[in-house]
Amino acid sequence: MAFSSGTLGQDAEIPRARPLLSAGPAAVNPFLSLLNSIASGLSDAELSQMKFLCKDKIGKRKLDEVQSGRELFIILMEQQLITHNNLEFLKKMLQEMRRSDLLAQVVQFEEEEPHAPDDQPDVHEKRLLKVAINVICDNVGRDWKKLLRELGMSEVKLDRVVAAYPNSLYEQLFQGLREWQVQKGKDAKVADLIKALQACNLKYAADKVEEKISQLNMETR
Repeated sequence: MAFSSGTLGQDAEIPRARPLLSAGPAAVNPFLSLLNSIASGLSDAELSQMKFLCKDKIGKRKLDEVQSGRELFIILMEQQLITHNNLEFLKKMLQEMRRSDLLAQVVQFEEEEPHAPDDQPDVHEKRLLKVAINVICDNVGRDWKKLLRELGMSEVKLDRVVAAYPNSLYEQLFQGLREWQVQKGKDAKVADLIKALQACNLKYAADKVEEKISQLNMETR
């Protein structure tokens, strides 16, 4: 399915998204700020494209009443198709529409993980987690659901990951582990990943993670 890319396409220069505001009683919700920025960047034709891509998710009557990107996002949030921790459907629509500039804003939001500073792992642990997750994704295949269940992920969330990435085991595992990390916040530890791998009899993957983490720790001494 191809759509017109409008004035901005894949080769357009990708601007950095505005810095996210820190969390606090008087702060703007970063997630809503992101959606507001994306909605403001949509042309009428692009809004029409986005509504078309939602036809199998939202009833015709509701879609016909949508007059702006913000109204569409409200419906998608109500139906849990777009959430703070799951922006995959939004990213797929932006990819389909060839809005790489807006897609970059979503990716940046995800990478910055806008949690309160005291609810995140420290810089060293985050680096280790990133490496460990990549190693796991390279060494765990069909048993990925078993691993995520061991880490405490619900069947509903597992099904959602499968629905979002039906043709890629690697992406299913990667997104599942990333959601686990977001949920755990500052309590996300590489040690828990290794323990879960061992509990699932995924000894080879556990050994590979321990080996890579040991190398990194030696390099930072």
